[in-house]
Amino acid sequence: MASSLSKSSGSSFCRNSSKSSSNPQLKLGPNSTSFISSGIPDLDKILGGGFSVGSVVMIMEDAEAPHHMLLLRNFMSQGLVHKQPLLYASPSKHPKLFLGTLPSPNASSSSKHDKSPHPTHEKDLRIAWQYKKYFGEPNLNISTNNGGQHDYCNDFDLRKPLERHFYSGTNVDCVSIQDSPNLDALQDRCAGFLAQLSRNEGNISSAGRIAIQSFCSPQCKYSDMEWHMLSFIKSLKGMTRSSNAVVIVTFPPSLLSPSCSKRLQHMADTLLSVKAIPDEDKELAKLLTGYQDMVGFLNVHKVARLNTQVPVILDATTFSIKLEKRRYLVLECLNQAPVDGSSGTSYGTSGSCSGSTKSGSLDF
Repeated sequence: MASSLSKSSGSSFCRNSSKSSSNPQLKLGPNSTSFISSGIPDLDKILGGGFSVGSVVMIMEDAEAPHHMLLLRNFMSQGLVHKQPLLYASPSKHPKLFLGTLPSPNASSSSKHDKSPHPTHEKDLRIAWQYKKYFGEPNLNISTNNGGQHDYCNDFDLRKPLERHFYSGTNVDCVSIQDSPNLDALQDRCAGFLAQLSRNEGNISSAGRIAIQSFCSPQCKYSDMEWHMLSFIKSLKGMTRSSNAVVIVTFPPSLLSPSCSKRLQHMADTLLSVKAIPDEDKELAKLLTGYQDMVGFLNVHKVARLNTQVPVILDATTFSIKLEKRRYLVLECLNQAPVDGSSGTSYGTSGSCSGSTKSGSLDF
């Protein structure tokens, strides 16, 4: 018995490496996982580092406004700035024209998202700084370097187009799925793309990105073949899991049957949804602070966690989408507006319980 125990002395737990990745495009996470940036610093912090390499991210579109394009553009631009291979599929006839609408990284010398304390203040917080390695937020390496670019994630100016040399190389492939009778051609292109990024003994030297816009769009002839679309996503998820890539698929759930929409959501590793804000919603404006600056909402339904069964518990699941200076995409937690009361209290002027007398004395 003792001999058998000594032979099986290996542990099922793997060591969590504390070393940072030498590749600025990647971020090491727990359980031997790696992250690539979503292109939005706030979203990277919400998800605990970014998108997990080898995962499928699905974004549910809103029928009222194309807010999903904001997330998709930043995701694609971040990959092109890092010179990562990109495969883009769109229901438009000329998908390569979409690359000209991608935002350019901010050229300012300081990051508005870098909220780390100033070096002169750190000496007054030495004890708190020592506990950062135990309880602090993960370092996302968003500090700037020469040229105004971040090591891991960039701030993208939505009013400034990306320079042409970023997407004119051979590492960018565009596919039109308009009038496609089925998904066989797209599946072959994705398989060939992911085969070039297959993992070799767990080492990740470079990562790729696949962006599929408006999957299940009515411009595609396969839009009524629900089981065919589900089979494609299942196959794509299996190929992605063994590759150094992240796949983003946006789809309109309003155009699908409820059962097909639920199945697509279940197959996603990370599930997000966007929703537009109704124009001049007075009730919502009274409820939320900063309502005038909001352009929509982002909901986080599921966060990918590979190589673990521990669920993710977020501080919040609904965030407001704002455009700071009408240029930069910002995500913020929703804050309830204070109730306007003449007496200064939040919920009424009377401090008595229900059933109390008019004099204000408590009656139990």
